Amino acid sequence: MIRVILIEDHDLTRVGIRAALQQREGFEVIGDARDAKSGLRLLKTTQPDVAIVDIGLPDSTGIDLTQQFKQAQAAGENPNTKILIMTMQDSEDTVLAAFAAGADSYCMKDASIDKLAQAIQTTAGGNAWIDPAIARVVLHQTQKAYTSNQQSPEAATISINRLSDEDFIPAYPLTERELEVLKLIVDGCSNAQIAEKLYITVGTVKTHVRNILNKLCADDRTQVAVRALRTGLVQ
Repeated sequence: MIRVILIEDHDLTRVGIRAALQQREGFEVIGDARDAKSGLRLLKTTQPDVAIVDIGLPDSTGIDLTQQFKQAQAAGENPNTKILIMTMQDSEDTVLAAFAAGADSYCMKDASIDKLAQAIQTTAGGNAWIDPAIARVVLHQTQKAYTSNQQSPEAATISINRLSDEDFIPAYPLTERELEVLKLIVDGCSNAQIAEKLYITVGTVKTHVRNILNKLCADDRTQVAVRALRTGLVQ
C-alpha cells in the first residue's frame, strides 16, 4: 500500500485526484492540504511514501516547499518520503528549478489517472518519473551540458584558470535566462528591477534567483555575485 498526501490549492483538482486514487488498489490517501505551510506540516507529521505537490500554492510555491522539506530530510527527517511535482507548467526554467530543489518526479496535471498512478508507483519505488511531455526539456539541458563539456583543450584550460581557489564548478548548468538574471544580480539590481528589465514577474525572478543560489551553492545574493565573478560566469 502506497501512502500518499496531496498538496494542491485547487479544491476540485485536489478532491478529484483523492477520489480517483482511493478507488484504486494499492493506494491510500492519508491527507491533503491547500497551501505550503499546512502542506509542510502534513509532510512531517504523516511521513507519506509520496507527496504530490502542486507548484502554484497560494502562500508560497511547490518548489520552495520541496526545497525546505529536502533540507529537513538531509538532516535526517522523513528519509523515505518522495516528492512528485504536479503542474501545468513545462517551461525549462520551471522544470529545472523543481529538480534543483530536490523533486524526485515531475508529472503534468493533464495526465490521465493511469499515468499518475504509474508515476506514484515509480516514485515510491525510488526511481525518478518524468512526464513524457517534459522529457524533452531535461534531454535538451543534458545535451547542452554535454556540448559545453566538449571544449578544445585550450578553451578548457582557460575555463579552469578562471576558477576560484575552491575550484568551484556549478553542479548544474545555468539556463540562458538564469545567466541574464545572474548578470543583473551582479549589477546590484533588486528583484523588482530585474523583473522590469526582463519583462517578467517578480515571482518569476524569485524562482530564478532561488534556482541560481541552489546551482551555485550560495547562501545569499552577495555570495552568488562574488562566486559568479570569480568563476568567470559573469564578466
